[in-house]
Amino acid sequence: MESSTKTQLKSIEEMVKTLPQHSLSWLKGKVTLYNYQGTWCNRMFLEGVNSAQQSFKARPSDVFLCSHPKSGTTWLKAIVFAIITRQKFDEFNTPLLTTMPHDCIPSLEKNIEQILENRHNNSCVTPIATHLPYNLLPESIRASNCKIVYIYRNVKDVIVSFYHFLCGIHNVPIEDAPFEETFDEFCRGISGFGPYWDHISGFAKASLERPGIILLLKYEDMKKDPTSNVKRLAEFIGYPFTPQEEKQGVIESIINMTSFENLSNLEVNKNGLQKVERLIMPENRLYFRKGKVGDWENHFTDEMNEKIDKLIDEKLGHTGLVLK
Repeated sequence: MESSTKTQLKSIEEMVKTLPQHSLSWLKGKVTLYNYQGTWCNRMFLEGVNSAQQSFKARPSDVFLCSHPKSGTTWLKAIVFAIITRQKFDEFNTPLLTTMPHDCIPSLEKNIEQILENRHNNSCVTPIATHLPYNLLPESIRASNCKIVYIYRNVKDVIVSFYHFLCGIHNVPIEDAPFEETFDEFCRGISGFGPYWDHISGFAKASLERPGIILLLKYEDMKKDPTSNVKRLAEFIGYPFTPQEEKQGVIESIINMTSFENLSNLEVNKNGLQKVERLIMPENRLYFRKGKVGDWENHFTDEMNEKIDKLIDEKLGHTGLVLK
């Protein structure tokens, strides 16, 4: 097994040498992205992405939680985990009180070895998360009837969240990281698991081709009307609420349990750190900055807003999604 891992790592290193690369200027060269099959990836995820494509086999009962980074992934993981474990845990003893949502639901590109080992040992099936765009998902996922939930968010807030997140990870003070450069690179499609435009367009197109298999959830809609959206989500992934549960307030309990205010104030999410083999992971607190809709207004100039609106019309107008 060790020899196989070393061989794979060597193969990845050779592959990396052939890939187009781009250093994020606003992070002073601390981050270099590599273009893998049309998608920009951080070097530390390339091994997991490649391994997943080669060895992951989807099961009909699988549920995949998909998203572009900084689109509501942490929140979605917490909600889904609470939904599927509600018969065993409530808001007073849920593992979410002591475990980061990202450690409750594994990621295809970060935890592929753990996922494959669980399957080999016939461990219980849990949802799997990924930031991979639709076209980079393992063929077995795209060819199966397993459920896919895709959460998306106003790109303006995605850019701002992405900016603060990476500054925090790499200890770059905001005053030393020009937001204008972040904005420019993002618009050109250069971001982790981007271009953003291709990411959201790929899942939107697939949802039209595979109705009933792919559920699109809008972050802003989840914020505005969490009850009906959590109910719809639970039904879609095969864990519908019973009339009795609804009367008992189970949905509201889950919404409260997984709220930004609750999660961000937990000790594990204020001071904890993810542990993923061979990967350098950010402090948990960096996943809980504001969780608000419209923070982009504190960062965008009128010119930026006009430019991004034109790009949304040009690149995503065909999706039919309301993205402004």
